Amino acid sequence: MSLRSGPVGVGVIGAGNISEQYLSTLGRFPDTDVLIVGDIAVDRAEAQARRHGVGAWGTAQDVLAHDGVEIVVNLTVPAAHAGVSTAAVDAGKHVWSEKPLAVEPLEARALLDRAAAAGLRVGVAPDTVLGPGVQTARRAIARGDIGAVLSAQTFMQTPGPDAWHPSPEFLFAEGAGPLFDMGPYYLTTLVCLFGSVTRVSAVGTTGRKVRTIRAGDRAGTEFAVTVPTHVSVLATFESGATSQSVYSFDSHLVRSGVVEITGTEGTLIVPDPNTFAGEVRITRGRGADGAAEWERVESVGTEAGRGLGVLDMARSLRAGEPHIATGDLGHHVLDALTAIGRSVVSGETEHVVSRAGTIPLVPADRDPYAATL
Repeated sequence: MSLRSGPVGVGVIGAGNISEQYLSTLGRFPDTDVLIVGDIAVDRAEAQARRHGVGAWGTAQDVLAHDGVEIVVNLTVPAAHAGVSTAAVDAGKHVWSEKPLAVEPLEARALLDRAAAAGLRVGVAPDTVLGPGVQTARRAIARGDIGAVLSAQTFMQTPGPDAWHPSPEFLFAEGAGPLFDMGPYYLTTLVCLFGSVTRVSAVGTTGRKVRTIRAGDRAGTEFAVTVPTHVSVLATFESGATSQSVYSFDSHLVRSGVVEITGTEGTLIVPDPNTFAGEVRITRGRGADGAAEWERVESVGTEAGRGLGVLDMARSLRAGEPHIATGDLGHHVLDALTAIGRSVVSGETEHVVSRAGTIPLVPADRDPYAATL
C-alpha cells in the first residue's frame, strides 16, 4: 500500500496531440491530480498546462524533479518511450506510457525489470480495454453467450494519418506504422479476450515510399516512409482461438474498428478498440428475410477516456493491489507485434515466447468519477 494518501500526483511528459485527451480526462477524475506538464518545447507545455488548469510546466527534467509527482504519464513519440520511462523510474516515479512500451521487446523487458527492482509500477496503453466496450464483450464470452470461441476478424483500414495529423512523420517511422500505431488497440483487445499470442504469420507492403502532409501549417511537406503501411496477420492464441487482421494506411475505403468474434453458438461484435464504449451485439442466425438477427448485450461499466489506465494505477497504488493494464501486458503485445514484423520480413511463422498472464476484469460497479482516495 502507498505511504501517501489522497489524490495521486501526476506529471505529464509530452504535450503533443494525444496530451489533449489525457489532460481532459485526468482533470475530471477526483483521484488524480495533474501537477505539471513537461515537453522539449516548453512553450507547448505551458500552453497545454494553462489550457487545462495545470499549475506548473517546464521540461521533462522538471516533471521528474517534482516532489509531488508519483506517476509520470509518458506521451512522447515511440522512439523516446523507453528512455523517458527509464528516466522516470530512475527518478523514483511510477510510469504510465503511451503505446508501445518501447520500440524493442528487450528494451521493454529491461525497463520492467528496472522498475520491479525499484518497487515501482509500469502501465501501458491502450487503456481502452478497461472501458465498457471490451469489458462487456469479455463478460459475454465468459458467460458462454457465443459458445466456445473459435476465431476473430479485425480490420483497420484508412488512407493514413498524413491526411489529418500536422506532424505525421513519426507515425511512418520505426515503432509506428499501422502495425505499431493502431495494432496495439486490436491486439490488446484480442489478448484480453483470448489470452496470450503464441504464434503469428504475416505479410506486409509499403504502398508509397514518400508521403505528403495534407493538414496544418506544414501541408505540402514531403517525408520518407520507412515501415510497411499495409500488414495482414494470422495469429494463434494460447486458448486455441485464431485471428486474421488487416492494418493499413493505404486504403481509400475506410473500414476501422471492426472486431468480430466467432463462437460455436454465435458471432459477437466488439466496439472499436480505439474507443472506450459502444454497442456489443450478437447474431446467432438469419431472420425470414435472410438478414442477420442481432441481440444487444447490456453494457457494463462507466465510459471515460484516455487516462482511465492512469486512474486504475493510481487507485491500485493507494490500495496496494495490482493494476490491470500492466507493463507485462504491454510487453507481451509489443513482443507479438515485433514477431509480426519479423514474419513480414522472413516469410515464416514466428513464435511468441512471452505471456501476458491473467488480466483481471474491471469491477462492474467501478465509477471513475467518484472520489475514493
